[in-house]
Amino acid sequence: MRPRQLRDLSDDELQNRLVETRQELFNLRFQSATGALENSARLRLAKREIARILTIKNERANEGAMERTTQ
Repeated sequence: MRPRQLRDLSDDELQNRLVETRQELFNLRFQSATGALENSARLRLAKREIARILTIKNERANEGAMERTTQ
């Protein structure tokens, strides 16, 4: 998912997406360990998506903190 699409999600939707992607990464790692993984590039993509989601969540948290300190 593109960063712009992730930024359009609400906080709850973003959290759900994070849980789904972490579960997918777990499954991919399991498949990799058992030798059943067909597309190893998917591991890298899942890790990147998790990083993007966490970055967006941190940005939103920092924006909220900045707003509280300026008031």
